[in-house]
Amino acid sequence: MKGINFKKNAQGFTLIELMIVVAIIGILAAIALPAYKDYVAKANATNAVASMSGSKIKIGERYSVEGTLDCNARTATATVTALAAIPYCKTGTTGAIENTVDGITATLTPSANGTTGELQWACKISGTGAVAIKNCTL
Repeated sequence: MKGINFKKNAQGFTLIELMIVVAIIGILAAIALPAYKDYVAKANATNAVASMSGSKIKIGERYSVEGTLDCNARTATATVTALAAIPYCKTGTTGAIENTVDGITATLTPSANGTTGELQWACKISGTGAVAIKNCTL
């Protein structure tokens, strides 16, 4: 055994160093997970509102042509451009549209300004994670 040289300083990590790294990763994960959930909720709310933009245009067209905010299907005697039912229409409402994306529900409700003829849209966000959403921009 004369020819074997043993190195006294072994290279590697000690148990305490590994425990510190694991603790740091745990702290970072605890901070990042709620922020990621808020980000996902905001993205779903944005998706829910944005996907209804075509319906908003159709309701505006129906209001300008027929003077009504009704978004249900029309009879054949109605204006040709407004015959089809408008997507995302809430049943029993006048022009309110609603869409749900992964537990986040966005509801847009129009109100007509009698003087100018403009439509104003009120927006409401509800559902899982909706607490993180402070405002609903259109």
